[in-house]
Amino acid sequence: MNPKIEKLEKEIDKTKNRIVEMQAKLRDLEKQKTELENTDYVAIARSFHLTPQQLAEFLKSQHSVPSGDGPLQKQEDMNED
Repeated sequence: MNPKIEKLEKEIDKTKNRIVEMQAKLRDLEKQKTELENTDYVAIARSFHLTPQQLAEFLKSQHSVPSGDGPLQKQEDMNED
């Protein structure tokens, strides 16, 4: 076989292996990010001293509020004044 082809095949294999490694690293980084975000959410929820049931009810009530009319929007509006 042509030595140039063999060299290219080795380079292709090496590159494919690096891609697999980088994809695994990306998945791990995304998982770490999600875990940190979840930790932040839990800390925020706990700061309100709500029971799990109260938190669930609050989140359900916010889900049904049309966009822009929820308490977060009102707070932002108050900050603009």
